[in-house]
Formats: sequence, C-alpha cells, structure tokens
Amino acid sequence: MTTLAGACAVVTGGSSGIGLATAQLLRARGAEVCLLAHDRARLEAAAREVGADPLSADLGDSDDTERAAARLVDLRPDVVVHCAGVGLQQAPDRTRPEELRRLLEVNLVAATTLTAAVLPAMEARGTGHLVFVTSVAGRLGVGDEPAYSATKAALDAYATSVAAHCRPRGIRVTTVVPGVVDTAFFTRRGAPYARRFPRPVPAALVAARLVAGVEHDRTEVVVPRWL
Repeated sequence: MTTLAGACAVVTGGSSGIGLATAQLLRARGAEVCLLAHDRARLEAAAREVGADPLSADLGDSDDTERAAARLVDLRPDVVVHCAGVGLQQAPDRTRPEELRRLLEVNLVAATTLTAAVLPAMEARGTGHLVFVTSVAGRLGVGDEPAYSATKAALDAYATSVAAHCRPRGIRVTTVVPGVVDTAFFTRRGAPYARRFPRPVPAALVAARLVAGVEHDRTEVVVPRWL
C-alpha cells in the first residue's frame, strides 16, 4: 500500500467539486497539497480550507498552462491529479470552433502539458503517481455532448498510453471514470442535469475511490462501480 504522508500532491481543478474533495482527503492523509485553479477568489478560499498552497492558472490559456508547468517542474510533485475539466452541452452542428478549442485546451492539452513537465523528475526518482479524471461520456459518447465526450475519450486514451510508457519506469497511473457527479459542473456548462437516471453521486465518493486507487495502485477506478 502506498503511503501519502509527506508526499507532494498537485490537484488541478482543486478549488471545487471532485478536485477539492480529493485535495481534502490527500491533506488528511498527510500529503502536502498544491491546488491549481483559475478562479482566484475560490482558489484562495479552498486553499485556506484545505491547508494547501494555491497556484492560479487558466488551463484554457496556453501561456498560463506553460507557466503552471514551469512551476510544477520546480515543485517536483510525487502525485499529480488531473481533475480540471469543462463541459459543453451543444449539438454537433452548433458547436463553435472557439468552444471546441477551449474544451481541448482544458480537458486534454493541459493534462498532456503538465504530465510532460513532471515526468522527467519522476523518471529520475523511479517513482510517482499520475491520476487522470476522465468521464463515462468518453467511454459511451453522449448525444448532446459530442465535443465534451470526444475530449474525455482522448484523455482516456492518453492516460492508457502514458500508463504503458510509465509502468516499466516505476511510475503508476490511475484512470478515474466518474459517471454523473453532484457538483457545479452542470451549472457552469450552462445546462442543468435533467435525467432521472442515473442519479448523481457525491463528489466525496469519487474522491474517496480516487485516493484509495492511488494508495492501492489501481489502474482504473469507475464510480459508481455498476458502470
């Protein structure tokens, strides 16, 4: 079992939802936590609540992402949780190029950029853990969320490929696949969750399974399990 006490952990999207719940659990396990998010006021409040260091960055902006990557090179984290994500409920014939670009930047490019930044130090140490929070939408495809589903499918494939690269080098990779989660995600995408089934699960449940996945070196965590 992997111990998190004393580990340096970075959580993107760490100011709310699954990211914040994960940061709280990591801190409770004794990790030193850095929260990365773009809303400065919410980020600073979350950092105070968790007892973490804040790192403000808009992962939809490539320059900001590069600056965050440089900071992570200095931090040399033991654990990186790629939790930042944005949604879009939009028919395929109505999705504008700029909307797709932001989805790609936040949901995929940021994770690849930050991973590239932290891997050299992890490989030099022969240890480390990367966590990629994808979505069941990326496994199944959702009719009114084609662009979002595509970005999460791409992140899922990237995580699988990174795992194949990293395993022989002593670096562990966990892919977390949540279903519907009770967070502000739907409000921020501009369309509330309206289905009766499946029912949303708490962010704290996803965070608990995520952290357990890190501690027990699980390659995949699906929440809820019946998915």
